[in-house]
Amino acid sequence: MKSSLKIHLRRNERLFVNGAVLRSDRKVTLEFMNDVVFLLESHVLQQEDAVTPLRQMYFVLQSILMEPSTAPFARKMYEEQHEKLSSALASKPILEGLEQAHELMAADRVFEAMKVIRKLFALEDEVMKKKSVPAVA
Repeated sequence: MKSSLKIHLRRNERLFVNGAVLRSDRKVTLEFMNDVVFLLESHVLQQEDAVTPLRQMYFVLQSILMEPSTAPFARKMYEEQHEKLSSALASKPILEGLEQAHELMAADRVFEAMKVIRKLFALEDEVMKKKSVPAVA
């Protein structure tokens, strides 16, 4: 058996476990004794914050973990987004990150793919900033 995993939650912090939402009314430590799919509240991107292509992709990935019943649909959305982004982007570091996330998804390692995508947010912000700057004549 694998070793257990301890999660420390603050008062009123939410934890998403296998599609269920848990909230603690006090500071608590939970110990998972077996494999579990979870997201801490700090990992969750709100829908209104999914305003860029990579953030939208992240939102789709998190929905796979948070709503297991809709995971097949979300995986299809992810594949479509991955294909469109991979063909539309020119940034080599972002493309490399997308490929790494895609390999993780192929291995069914959704949370790890989310971490890779999240790390690309700053690069995406830079690209978006450069594209929104008007050209100087």
